[in-house]
Amino acid sequence: MKRILFIIDPLSSLIAYKDTTVFMMQHVKKENHQVFFCEPKDLYYSEGSVKVCFKEVMDPINSLEDVGLSKSSALLEFDYVFMRKDPPVNEQYMNALFILNQAAIDGCKVINDPASLMTFNEKMFALQFSDFMPNTLVTSNDEDFVEFGKNHQPFILKPLNGMGGESIYKFDQVTDEEIGVFQSLSKNNTHVMLQSFLPEIYDGDFRILIIHGEVCPIALARIPQEGSFKGNLAAGGKGIAKEISTQQKNVAKEIGKILIKNNIAFAGIDMIGNHLTEINVTSPTGAKEIFDQSGVNPIELLFNKLL
Repeated sequence: MKRILFIIDPLSSLIAYKDTTVFMMQHVKKENHQVFFCEPKDLYYSEGSVKVCFKEVMDPINSLEDVGLSKSSALLEFDYVFMRKDPPVNEQYMNALFILNQAAIDGCKVINDPASLMTFNEKMFALQFSDFMPNTLVTSNDEDFVEFGKNHQPFILKPLNGMGGESIYKFDQVTDEEIGVFQSLSKNNTHVMLQSFLPEIYDGDFRILIIHGEVCPIALARIPQEGSFKGNLAAGGKGIAKEISTQQKNVAKEIGKILIKNNIAFAGIDMIGNHLTEINVTSPTGAKEIFDQSGVNPIELLFNKLL
């Protein structure tokens, strides 16, 4: 029997019927292993090792209630530790990664590798594969914004550390109003990302899961609701399981080679048509919807090599 710890947002915030982390917990329990959880604030370093205050989820298949008793132990006492805290990648998140990285150095098996999570911003990571991306600019400069907007209309503006479609804007032209939005997001010399708008978004923003470097053949195509350009489920998009195209598979396979070299066992790339937009390595989602609609179980593929 293995002991699996999940580092998560508050347990009560997880939506049981569709959350990928809950789906992971349920799979672990079905395989007769133990499921534990904590929040990033529960990690600490003391007396020469990384430790954690944690609780156990006895029956994640039927209930997310914990046993109510908090315990403390060295992180090394767990067979695997999954970092599944959602962005934003703020100071709290980074501090947790610093602590987890020390645990990994000591021999703890952390998924995904905390050193890689510290290194790879989910939007900037994609620039390593810029040949597959739409026209992209990362800047904090007003003049750069205006020039890009003139040459690439319509275009998208998004923060580097956002998630769920938050603070993403579509501009058809550059006016004082658009410049004002840019300045509000880039204040204090904060860099943002601009990309050419891809009309293929209306056919779905494909979340393609890459597991131990292998590409899941079924993706979750997130289709914007009427009147919106955002496919994100958190922004009201509808997720439909679809087979990926040959080009999407080829792009994902190339990215998978880099992921496995950096000990990123579970990732999700976002593609609109044949264009890559992001590489999600913090807490990729979509696995439960893919399983419910297609019968393909990405979480089973993940744990087959672990349990």
